[in-house]
Amino acid sequence: MSKVLVPIANGNEDIEAITIIDVLRRGGVEVTVASIHESKQIVMAHGTKLEADVLLTEVGEQIFDAVVLAGGMPGAEHLRDCELLIDILEKHDIQDALLAAICASPAVVFGTHGFVVDKQATCYPGFEDGLIGAEYMANEPVVMDDNILTGKGPATAMIFALTVLGNLNGYDAAKNVADGLLC
Repeated sequence: MSKVLVPIANGNEDIEAITIIDVLRRGGVEVTVASIHESKQIVMAHGTKLEADVLLTEVGEQIFDAVVLAGGMPGAEHLRDCELLIDILEKHDIQDALLAAICASPAVVFGTHGFVVDKQATCYPGFEDGLIGAEYMANEPVVMDDNILTGKGPATAMIFALTVLGNLNGYDAAKNVADGLLC
């Protein structure tokens, strides 16, 4: 069973976080939702309250098959500024684990910390200057380059999450979940 870490922060985009968690769990992935704050209680960008499974500090030494970031503001900034999360991303990048981010997070987190250098990537329009060293793919809802997967924003959250699932558990798993969701 694939294992995925979904770090969350106050101000993350509601639709993106919930869609990522839900689609991956429907696809048989073991998802660990980890708060980067000192509390498991998170308030998303549009007021949805979400309780994380654990604090990030509790799983910082574990290895996952993927680390998947929702966007939203100021959630992406909180993720960017979390030293433990950046250490986790770097550790997983060295091992070619899947690193995925959607909306503002490809630019605000991945761009700031060098994960998209010499890669093709997308993000929420208006954040593209933050994709430092990357080729911005403006017209693509989801872009995969090596082990880096980026998504555009809330309306593409389903495609993004299904793409993460497909990369982890294969096309058939993603298709089965998509069919069940009427995608």
